[in-house]
Amino acid sequence: MRPWILLRGLMRETRHWGEFPQVLSAYLPAAEIVMLDLPGNGSLHLQRSPSHMQEMSEACRRQLQQRGIAPPYNLLALSLGAMAASDWAARHPQEIEKAVLINTSLRPFNPFYQRLRPRNYPTLLRFALGNPDAAASERAILRLTSNRHPPARLLSEWMRYAREYPVARANALRQLLAAMRYEAPQKAPAASLLILSGKGDRLVNPRCSATLARQWQAPLRSHDTAGHDLTLDEPEWVARQVRDWLEE
Repeated sequence: MRPWILLRGLMRETRHWGEFPQVLSAYLPAAEIVMLDLPGNGSLHLQRSPSHMQEMSEACRRQLQQRGIAPPYNLLALSLGAMAASDWAARHPQEIEKAVLINTSLRPFNPFYQRLRPRNYPTLLRFALGNPDAAASERAILRLTSNRHPPARLLSEWMRYAREYPVARANALRQLLAAMRYEAPQKAPAASLLILSGKGDRLVNPRCSATLARQWQAPLRSHDTAGHDLTLDEPEWVARQVRDWLEE
C-alpha cells in the first residue's frame, strides 16, 4: 500500500492528530503512516510559513524527499492541509494516487462567508495577531473545532505544544493569507478523491464539502454531529470511512 501522508490545518501540528494515526493504522495495517508539519508549525515553527499554497505543498514534497519516501502517495488532509493536498494533487498528478479531503473550503466553489463563518472572524484575527492569553486562545480553538471534548481533557496538552513550538504571529498571518489566496482548479485532480465532512462544523460551513464533492464528482460522507476537527471528534468513524472506500 502507498504511504499515507497526513497534513493538518491552520496553526496546528502533528501532535494535534492525537490518537488518530494509531486508529488509522489499525484500520489500514499494511499502510505506512507519515505525518508532516507545514512550515511555521510544530517541529518547523522556526521556518517562515509560505503565503502561497503552492509553496506549502512544495515544502511537503521536499520533506518526503529528504526522508527518502518516494511517490506515489496517498494523502489525508484536514482544512488548510486539504488545500495544500488539493494543490499538490493538481500540479503533480503522478505523485498522488488517492486523497481524502476533510472539512476543507476552496475558492471558487463557495463564497467567503461559507468558507469561514463570519462569526469567527474576530476570534481568528485575535489568534493571528498573537493573543497574549495562550490558554484562552487554545480553549477558543477547541471550542471552534471540536464538538466532543471539554477543554479540561486536551487544554493542558495543547498548551504544552504551544510553549514548545509556538507559532509566530507573522506565520499565522501568512497561513491565513495562503488560504485566502488559493484558488482550486475547476477540474478535479486525477487522484481518486474522498470528501469527508462534519455537519456540526462551527468553523467552516459543511456546504463547502458538499459543493466540492459535486464539482469534482467525488463521494461525500458526512458525520451528523462531529465538528471541524473530524479526526479528533470521530477518529474511528474517519478511519472506517477510509477503509471502506478503499475496499470499494
